[in-house]
Amino acid sequence: MSSAPLAPSLEDEVDPATAAFYRRALRALVEAEVPFLVGGAFAHACFTGIRRSTKDLDLFIRRSDYDRVASLMQAEGQAEGWRTEMTYPHWLAKVHAGGDAEGDFIDLIFNSGNGVTPVDERWFRDNAEAEVLGVPVRIANVEDGILSKAFIMERERYDGADIAHLIHANAEQLDWEGLLRRFGPHWRVLLAHLVLFGFIYPGERHRVPRRVMDTLLQRLAAEVRQPPADDPHVCAGTLLSREQYLHDVERLGYVDGRLTALSTMTPDDVAGWTEAIPGRHDEPGDTGAHPPH
Repeated sequence: MSSAPLAPSLEDEVDPATAAFYRRALRALVEAEVPFLVGGAFAHACFTGIRRSTKDLDLFIRRSDYDRVASLMQAEGQAEGWRTEMTYPHWLAKVHAGGDAEGDFIDLIFNSGNGVTPVDERWFRDNAEAEVLGVPVRIANVEDGILSKAFIMERERYDGADIAHLIHANAEQLDWEGLLRRFGPHWRVLLAHLVLFGFIYPGERHRVPRRVMDTLLQRLAAEVRQPPADDPHVCAGTLLSREQYLHDVERLGYVDGRLTALSTMTPDDVAGWTEAIPGRHDEPGDTGAHPPH
């Protein structure tokens, strides 16, 4: 296992009853030897030292392991009414501590909301170990944390500060070449965050290796020099925000980037994820009828 600046067990950040729920679930998964990785606020604390309260526990699993995890959780918490639900089939399931949907829960994550970052075998290589609530677990790698956070640019949530802090705390240990490969065709998103890192920490721009910036800037320069291609009329903004580019795909006729080879989402996935936007049909003049996308 790789080393990491691991945080304390985070008992102080979680309500005791909630911590007991998380602890039981983690122990059951560990004992059953189900592959999973802890992410979210716990992983962020491990790699940055930034400790903050959290309302849930994020566990990354392979989609193929969901049925096994669901059965295990239901058996573990049968007496207390634990239940699982496939909340969004393209990326997220939940374990609820009881029948109350507003109560304690665990997120089981097997992709990203935009369908770009499915959890696969690459996530389970060289993971750091930590104790979370007293349970020895493996932590999602910094590189995958950066990848999964890089596309979160909603009006109500933007994870750019998390990325800046992850780079600030781990720049010399990052697998930069691996990070470039992981972003693949989405390298412009990585470049945007690295440019912002240099703005946020002007005295530490050198901590992003020059070869990485040179590679990305060369790609950018090569694209700029290319003649205009046939316009596919795609809006990839929906990979960054499920709400803020709906005007483009619903009113301006752009092809939704989530329905191209850039994402694993299906039209049903997009429709369900869009329908779940808070206040989706509450805007003035909104009849609730929207064209398919």
